Amino acid sequence: MIKLLMQIFLQFFHIGLFSFGGGYATLPFLFDVAEKFHWFTINQLTDMIAISSITPGPVGVNMATFTGFATSGILGALIATFAIMLPSFIIVSIVYKILDKFKSNSYVKSVVSSLKPAGCALLCAVGIKLIFTSHLKLIGLIILGIFVICGFIKKRDPIFYLGISAILGFILGHLNWIGV
Repeated sequence: MIKLLMQIFLQFFHIGLFSFGGGYATLPFLFDVAEKFHWFTINQLTDMIAISSITPGPVGVNMATFTGFATSGILGALIATFAIMLPSFIIVSIVYKILDKFKSNSYVKSVVSSLKPAGCALLCAVGIKLIFTSHLKLIGLIILGIFVICGFIKKRDPIFYLGISAILGFILGHLNWIGV
């Protein structure tokens, strides 16, 4: 049990340390954790993403909490949540002390601006992996396509589309469950 809790701490500390760009930047790391440790399946990861997206709070922290809980109950949830937030706390504390010296440095600006496209590329890669490894049906792909198009046309908050997707997934999942 101690070994498992230590692995949870180390994995989520690592995720918190290297996932720049918000909660969805944790997805490549969580996908890797699913494949490496088998703490959860890819389908469970998909469910965690949906639930974390519509649950109040930061997506990355919510996903860490869900993973920790699924793996080791409440203690696992507490450890995973603490571990994913600890690197940010440490880094922000350090950066705050030296921010005035480097905020106008062109090299620092270049590094920060290059992290955004790298984060987008990682998210796209995970999205493609999830599409090909999950049990998406044609209706799921149609709904995805409609929401992507609506996202470009209507320019609404992505959380709106995630919420509707979660509700539709719940309804369609239950229809499939009863054989419809």
